Amino acid sequence: MTDFSNRDMSGTRFRMVRLARSTFRDVDFFGSVMRGVYLVDTDINGEISNLTINGVDVAPLIEAELDRRDPRRALMRPTTPEGFVTAWETVTEMWEPTVARARTLDPELLHERVDDEWSFIETLRHLLFATDAWILRGVQGSAAPWHPLDLPWDGMEPTPGVPWDREARPSLPEVLELRRDRMATVRAVIGTLTPESLAASTPPGVGPGWPSEGDSYPVSDCLLTVLNEEWCHRLYAERDLDALETRGRPAA
Repeated sequence: MTDFSNRDMSGTRFRMVRLARSTFRDVDFFGSVMRGVYLVDTDINGEISNLTINGVDVAPLIEAELDRRDPRRALMRPTTPEGFVTAWETVTEMWEPTVARARTLDPELLHERVDDEWSFIETLRHLLFATDAWILRGVQGSAAPWHPLDLPWDGMEPTPGVPWDREARPSLPEVLELRRDRMATVRAVIGTLTPESLAASTPPGVGPGWPSEGDSYPVSDCLLTVLNEEWCHRLYAERDLDALETRGRPAA
């Protein structure tokens, strides 16, 4: 298998090319055009909008179906302070049985990856980073809120001062203690929201980090980003726990 990693292939034309059994991970398809393709037994997971298949914009159909499958998903798009309180309470409650499942496994399994996705521990570490980035740095204006166990997304360029330890193997209790602290911080921020503060913008980023130095975002966008991270990564964790539980069962 040929490996194309960290390359800019924008504008590339593929014609009469076989891509069967290929894997695309963290790939940008903005503005791509596909004609005469065969998408059979294909699994696509990602942020989808303005996707037209055979003349039909399927993104709204996908969104509606996902909301139908779990009505709590619609709560993750709040527009009022009260809506954010409800959304955070909901996502916090949803994580409880997921963590309970993880506690039943051999601790070593929580460091194992399924299909090269993050391990359960790595997933929690990434959520620490997301909270530190968008709440502590973004909303609260802290220049360097990072904990050494914070885990940025794989495609982020190494940034001075931002943790980048891919080899750390903290225990579940250690990571959960940090999670409790960060989730309490988010709860406190959301609990003090007013319509005015929700509509405001964050202070510009100070020094190197993420969000980038000088960047400012609507407070609502920062909070929505954290909600989306929590929602999506819990689903990924549940999916992978299914596989890990199978690995942990003794052979018949």
